[in-house]
Amino acid sequence: MIATPMFSRGLLACALLLPVGAALAANPELGRQKAEQVCASCHGKDGNTPIDPSYPKLAGQHKDFLERALLDYRSEARKNAIMVGQAKQLSREDVRNLAAYYSSLPGGLSVRR
Repeated sequence: MIATPMFSRGLLACALLLPVGAALAANPELGRQKAEQVCASCHGKDGNTPIDPSYPKLAGQHKDFLERALLDYRSEARKNAIMVGQAKQLSREDVRNLAAYYSSLPGGLSVRR
């Protein structure tokens, strides 16, 4: 097969994006470790048993929802004194890893009818 200029440019563009995608990949194991250090005392070790019924269950939540919530707490776009303080200590990588970890857990959430 002869590579056309258009095909070559597309291939080059894909090759250039691979390292970026790999760098942005979340690591649920690192998320688990951070969760044990930072989150488990309030949200429960399993993400399903918070110490207060008003605290959310994190296990099984959508990854993008968890990331957005943590980023919004970090920027103070979302208000909660406890969570703002916790989220400000997290790096962007921590946020991605925590979201990957909690979204991978079986959730105890259900829809009430």
